[in-house]
Amino acid sequence: MGWAFRKDLSAQGCIDALEMAIAERKYPGTKLTHHSDRGSQYCSKGYVDLLIDGNIAVSMTENGDPYENAIAERVNGILKAEFDLYGAQQGLRETTRKIRDNIQTYNQLRPHASCDYLTPEQAHLKAGELKKGGNPKSMKLSKLQLV
Repeated sequence: MGWAFRKDLSAQGCIDALEMAIAERKYPGTKLTHHSDRGSQYCSKGYVDLLIDGNIAVSMTENGDPYENAIAERVNGILKAEFDLYGAQQGLRETTRKIRDNIQTYNQLRPHASCDYLTPEQAHLKAGELKKGGNPKSMKLSKLQLV
């Protein structure tokens, strides 16, 4: 997974995060779809070119509807609320360290009901079916891509 934290909302932060995600891919030959809202960062030429060059299909919300981007919004909400990033007043360097540590906890240590109570990293490596939150309905996975 890729991430970046910057003082501004320029496209460069999103480009940095996407470059990290591409470099960290565990299954480089697997077809990916990148879903985002229609923010100017995700529509920028540099960002879209990086997706196209990486053979990653581009998918964007139809009308900027946040419900179409619910998974990403949930992750951001967890990082801000549960890991106290709303109250972070430690400066850029310390906040960046806190974000990095919290993302690691979220992906490698924190089990998720939506991943059959596995961590996202464990679910990413698992092939087959995952039960969602103990619900009898399950998701079919060949390999879960976290980008």
